Amino acid sequence: MHKIKIAALSALALLGSGCAATDEPAAPPPKTAEELAYISDASPIEKARLDAAISPLFDDPAMAETRALLVMHRGEIIAERYGEGYDENTRFISWSMAKSYTGALIGFLVADGRLVLDDPAPVPDWQRPGDPRGHITLRHLLHMSSGLDHTEVAEEDGAAVFEADTNQMLFLSGASDVAGYAEARPMEAEPGAKYEYSTATSMILSDIITRTLTNSSDPQIRRDTAMRFIRGRLLEPLGMKDTIFEFDPNGTFLGGSIIHATARDYATFGEFLRHNGAHRGAQHLPVNWVRFMRTSSPNDPAYGGHIWLNKERPEGRDPVLFPDSAPETVFAALGHLGQMIVVSPEQKLTVVRLGKTQDDVKQPVNDQIGRIVSLFPVNN
Repeated sequence: MHKIKIAALSALALLGSGCAATDEPAAPPPKTAEELAYISDASPIEKARLDAAISPLFDDPAMAETRALLVMHRGEIIAERYGEGYDENTRFISWSMAKSYTGALIGFLVADGRLVLDDPAPVPDWQRPGDPRGHITLRHLLHMSSGLDHTEVAEEDGAAVFEADTNQMLFLSGASDVAGYAEARPMEAEPGAKYEYSTATSMILSDIITRTLTNSSDPQIRRDTAMRFIRGRLLEPLGMKDTIFEFDPNGTFLGGSIIHATARDYATFGEFLRHNGAHRGAQHLPVNWVRFMRTSSPNDPAYGGHIWLNKERPEGRDPVLFPDSAPETVFAALGHLGQMIVVSPEQKLTVVRLGKTQDDVKQPVNDQIGRIVSLFPVNN
């Protein structure tokens, strides 16, 4: 009885002190932004010099808000920094970086023989006799040269923001069926005649991918089928376990604008393209397809097959990347508000920047990423 009383008193003492034997250790406090900042000893660029190029992205008000910056060299992370409240587990929205994922996914189906680059795009509503849209090919769509009447952003003459096709399609009248909205637009030019950047075009490609994989019109079947394909051909082989694709209510993945992923997963996709569609020695996407993506389209040297290139653009078009300070072979997936996956094969480099910088003031961010890229020697 004496031993029982001692045991009972001991248990009460533990409970009273808040140290019950079954309590788990307290979780460590979240790391601060300073603790998450990292530059590897293996960096080929002296640490202070690399830090001096990265810091303005977070500290200079002209850069607005950078939330993540990651630099990979020779396949290893050599620098990584996050803004307050973000870390390596945070998923960031892609915006238009998603277009390059869609371009790669089309490549898998072309490699499988299920789609043909220069055949008429398999959109049922375009195949009616006399419909000029029946002459649009996959190549036209991938090069943003379909000739469809798509308006990416509102004009500067006072037109309301919601009048742009992108906003109508994603958030207003077309949101329940984004591909249906995009595919219903009329022609304004001959297919292949002119370049016009268009999120709606990428949504058409997303729909083509899905309908190539299933004849079902059931939204859940469309979604499940597309995700099996995306996981099986891209996410799982590359180990991108923190990447999420979003879908509209009709079961079409939003391949023009909405993927969520960590900075590390975005860098993995960039590395995949740097290695011409290979990952850890296994060739997944044919080399020829990645070369197609990285080849200038006829109507804009700075745009390839759903990816941006480090080339001068025709007069009157906004500049992209940094053709005056980095190799011409640099290419990038770019998104609204300054999302970037910048890849330089000659420098064995991938740089990811994620954040929120309004498009009309993001040139300082673009220039600073160019300075980071230019630090690294070519063919090192």
